[in-house]
Amino acid sequence: MTISEQVQKDMVDAMRSRDELRLSTLRMMRAALMNKEKDKRSPLDDKECQQILATLIKQRKDSIEQFTKGGRQELADKEAAEIKLIETYLPKAMGEEEVAAAVKATIAEMGSPTMKDMGTVMKNAMAKLQATGARVEGKMVSDTVKKLLGG
Repeated sequence: MTISEQVQKDMVDAMRSRDELRLSTLRMMRAALMNKEKDKRSPLDDKECQQILATLIKQRKDSIEQFTKGGRQELADKEAAEIKLIETYLPKAMGEEEVAAAVKATIAEMGSPTMKDMGTVMKNAMAKLQATGARVEGKMVSDTVKKLLGG
């Protein structure tokens, strides 16, 4: 079953159980997937679905930051709950230790890169991490590269 089909099935289940937060989140996910499918004019594969859902998570994290700054904790909590639900449809995210190990390996392979080579290190590290099939945030990789290159 594809991610899109799973979202649709879970949406029906949420309607039956009258779980409003879950239902609204699933509807938002389904709408995002459908919009992309219409733009592409062909069905989405799971990799594309995962990218869309990762974008939705990033948007929610930005919203949490803004709501927290604005003193709207109840809205920030709602966004955090939505993130937890969206993450159930994605592969497990990599931890900082795993990212740091991959970045160190990339740096070792490249010899002794400097801060000027950060773009190349980032590109190689991201390719290596994405090849594993796990989900990784570019910001975490960027911060790790900067730290290890001494920037």
